[in-house]
Amino acid sequence: MVPEKKENKAAAFFGAIGNFFRSFGLAVADGDWAVKLSLVLCGAGYFRRKQIVRGILVMLLEIGAIAYTVFIGAGYIAKLPTLGTVQQEMVYNPDTMQNEMNNYDNSLLILLFGAISIVTVIVSIILWMANEITVYHIQKDAEAGRHVNTFRDDLHDLINKKFHITLLFFPILGIIIFNIFPLIVMVAVGFTNYDRKHMPPAYLFNWIGLANFKALLGNSLTMSFGYSFRKILVWTLIWAVLATFTTYFGGILLSLLINSKYTHFKKMWRTLFVVTIAIPQFVTLLMMRSFYGDTGIVNTFLEKIGFVGFLKDIGLISTNYIPFLTSPGWAKVTIVIINIWVGVPYLMLITTGVLMNIPKDLVESAEIDGANKRQIFRHITMPYMLFITGPYLVTQFTANINNFNVIYLLTNNVYTTTDQKLAASSGQEVDLLVTWLFRLTSDKYNYKMASVIGIMVFLICAVFTLIAFNFLIKDDREEHSGNMSRGDLKKF
Repeated sequence: MVPEKKENKAAAFFGAIGNFFRSFGLAVADGDWAVKLSLVLCGAGYFRRKQIVRGILVMLLEIGAIAYTVFIGAGYIAKLPTLGTVQQEMVYNPDTMQNEMNNYDNSLLILLFGAISIVTVIVSIILWMANEITVYHIQKDAEAGRHVNTFRDDLHDLINKKFHITLLFFPILGIIIFNIFPLIVMVAVGFTNYDRKHMPPAYLFNWIGLANFKALLGNSLTMSFGYSFRKILVWTLIWAVLATFTTYFGGILLSLLINSKYTHFKKMWRTLFVVTIAIPQFVTLLMMRSFYGDTGIVNTFLEKIGFVGFLKDIGLISTNYIPFLTSPGWAKVTIVIINIWVGVPYLMLITTGVLMNIPKDLVESAEIDGANKRQIFRHITMPYMLFITGPYLVTQFTANINNFNVIYLLTNNVYTTTDQKLAASSGQEVDLLVTWLFRLTSDKYNYKMASVIGIMVFLICAVFTLIAFNFLIKDDREEHSGNMSRGDLKKF
């Protein structure tokens, strides 16, 4: 059933595209003179049907799109293949008898406005075709004697029947401007040589194809990016799994403990953990970095009670302190433990709400059938929890892949790598891909490799999310979940 539904969705998508082009061809072939004239003057079809305001608005939109493309967009699109050829320099102007800046090219602006211009052209063509289909439908409505919406009718619809379109217009526009355009530019930078040596506006950068991807995914005697990427990727995935499931199960166990009938002062315990959430995370992490430093309060206390000396005697450490945040192995364990402290209270609140909604009759039936606490937890509580919080687990896993705060705030200016290959590519053993990306941009201005790493992070998160959500939203998932625990009662 699932593969068939996927095929149906794909067929429906491509069918809709085909219908759009067929409708456009029909409008051009079968439309009257006003519809055909709308191919050149987009408002002609509206003027023909006395829809003056709509016609004026469409004409203004057409004029704006053409003006932008001709006077701004075309120039940037023409320079996109080279990303500029004129280097910034001072030239002598004989008229003013002074050295002046020449009319140079800015590769970054060319890339940015070139991408915007291409998208604008594509969207304009789609709207032009949609406008042709619309005026054709208006023609058919008028010929059949059906009511043709006026501008006032359209406004009325936008605040009534189509109010969702009105509400979504500005958020979608914001997503396009602040998310989609920067994402397109970021992806494009991965195919250029944009770095410290090619920084606009002083210098130009240009296209280099897949060279950056080969440097990141391959092996090279002169570049260590491939080595660093593999090592940091493995730690990133291990961290994402540990950070997600330790806080998840920790939150469940803490919630069960607080809600146990044997626990007194439940409100007090919940309040204490909620207070930890109220403290900004960066404050907590910076305090933890100070506490667990080589000369921090934790090391000082452990040294005084002799624990540091004990670890040194048995060979676990070779220093007079425990390198909580300065040794690769210790740092990774410490980071995971601190993340549990930071993340468990959130999960405690979420799971408390879920646990309170587990059907009481289901638990009572299990107890009557002789199920013990462990069996109830295994066959009722956990299946119910996993079903309700499944989407959260997926989003939390991808969020932990990009968990910048915990790693960076705990290790910045504290941890120093001794791996020369990692150091050569500005990486560290404790880095995630996202913190490595940040170091490459903020410290080394290596935007080309940072872009490639960003693309890889996006692909990893996208593949995992698609697979996970495809499993979670199967049609029989909810029905199965509803019957799963009842069926499992027979196993008691």
